[in-house]
Parts: sequence; C-alpha cells; structure tokens
Amino acid sequence: MKKILPFIVFILIVVIIAIIFVSMSNKKQMVTIHKGNHTHEPVKIIPNHFQDTQCAMTITTKENSAQAVAPDGRTWFFDDIGCMINWYEKTDFKDKATIWVYTHDTKKYIDGRTAWYNRTQATPMGYGFGAYENKEEGMITFDEVILKMIRDEHLINPYIRQELLGK
Repeated sequence: MKKILPFIVFILIVVIIAIIFVSMSNKKQMVTIHKGNHTHEPVKIIPNHFQDTQCAMTITTKENSAQAVAPDGRTWFFDDIGCMINWYEKTDFKDKATIWVYTHDTKKYIDGRTAWYNRTQATPMGYGFGAYENKEEGMITFDEVILKMIRDEHLINPYIRQELLGK
C-alpha cells in the first residue's frame, strides 16, 4: 500500500495538470492581429477581446480606438491613437496601410488620414489625441499628429500638458 500511494498521487497530479491545460486551451485568447480582412473595413470591436498591438492593454471600448489594415488584410488594434502612431512609424508599409479611427463626434470609424484631431482628449494611454470627423478650431491633421508624436508633443509630456491644460 505504501508503494502504491505515491504512484496514485503522481497520477492524480498529472490528471489535474492535464485538465488545467485543456480548460485553458478552450478559452478565447486576446486578439492583437486579425487576419483575412481583405475588404480593409474596420473590424467590429468586442470589448475585452482585443489587445492593443503597441502597449498590450485590453481594448475595453471603441472610443479612442484605432485600427490599421495592411495590404495583405492583417489588422492591428490600438486603444489610443498615440499607440497607433508609435506602431505606424515603425512599419514598412505605412503608405499602403488603411487607417481607421473612431470619432468622438459621429461615433463611427473613419479614414484616419482625413480625420481631425484635438490634442486634449482623455485617452487610455494619455497621449490626448481625439479623432473627429468634423473640424473645429484648433484641431490638427493626421500628419501633424505624427509630427507631434515624433517630437513628444503630447499630453504625456508634462511641459505640453501644462501648456495645453494648465495642469
């Protein structure tokens, strides 16, 4: 009996570990890149199912989100436009990518290159760039957002934050 007990315990531990691995494999994993988007349309965001490609945060809402679609149909997801720009600047196909940003005014995805951006939006990562379909005073273009990100002229920079928000 004393020789069989360690064997039974060993088998029991192996079975428990196997059950844990099988149950983990059945769970839906976070999506960072969606393949097969050959229409280059924005992918429907399911809260807590997608993960920001740049910062790895879970995307909990469409608000402030962005998507980039490669010519081959791969789609990357971002919880903050600043994260998307950081990723975008490192890609070798940026001129061919389709960029989608979710707007605060019309509540839909639009072409990120034609959107207008304010610089003081409360965003998940704190960069402060909010997308809008309709231009208002003080808003900037996509190219200006890229330039501001390259120069670190966003709300994470305390000097810019003080200049724009007085905080």
